[in-house]
Formats: sequence, C-alpha cells, structure tokens
Amino acid sequence: MDAGPTIRITQVADYVFTVDFGAALPALLTDESPPIGGGTGPFPEQLLISGVANCLCASLVFALGKFRQEARGVAAEASCRLERNPAGRLRVTAIDVRIRLGAAAADLPRIDRVLEQFERFCTVSESVKAGIPVAVSVADRDGTRLK
Repeated sequence: MDAGPTIRITQVADYVFTVDFGAALPALLTDESPPIGGGTGPFPEQLLISGVANCLCASLVFALGKFRQEARGVAAEASCRLERNPAGRLRVTAIDVRIRLGAAAADLPRIDRVLEQFERFCTVSESVKAGIPVAVSVADRDGTRLK
C-alpha cells in the first residue's frame, strides 16, 4: 500500500484547529458551526463535501482532457444531508454534487464517453461512497442535464 498524504491538526482554542498541510501550503483554520463553535472557519462537514466535489471536478477535467474535450470551465455546488443515527448522533447520510460545465453539450462530441468514466477516477468520492451515498449530476452551460 502506498503512503497517502499526511496532515497535522493542532487545537488553537475551543473547537478551532489549525490544519497543517506541510511547508508547501498555507495552514487552514477550521471550526465547528454555531452553536457549538464560533463558525470562524470551515467545519468538518464542509471539508468532507468540498473534498468530494473537488475530486470529482478534477476527475472530470482529467477525463475531458483524455478525450480532448474543452469544458470552458468547471464549477460545482455540493451539499450534504445530516440525520441522527439510532444513538441520536448526527451523521452525514448523503452527499449531492452538482457540476456545471462552461461549454454546451453540443460543443463536446465525446461527452458521453467522459461521463461514463470520470467518477471512477475520483479517489475521494469512490472511497466515501463505500459508506455514504454520493449523487453526482453534470449539466452544460445552458443547464441541460447531461448526467
């Protein structure tokens, strides 16, 4: 097994932590959302869905490049559903990622092949799917749903 990335987390105060990604990247300040935390930084659920969405977008860009398709920009919005488990603890029970391409589908002749493959390239979403359903949709610049 290859070693993956490593981070270091250090408490600053209450629920505020600094996430250290190493010397090459700036640290990230995180917090819990109110009323538990002060909301001074992204909270864990936001970090989870941003990781899933970012990985999916990067995988889509990779697949588009593989088929020499120009998306003219990729953007996404991600959300998650929180529900209480039988013990009353909040859990992420679903993630929804809505990706939008900057190009029209008509300008992407191989988009079907791209859409068939890109999710499999995403390490994060494919790993998270083992425990949390992840719904992914893709639309072109006109809002036409492609997936």
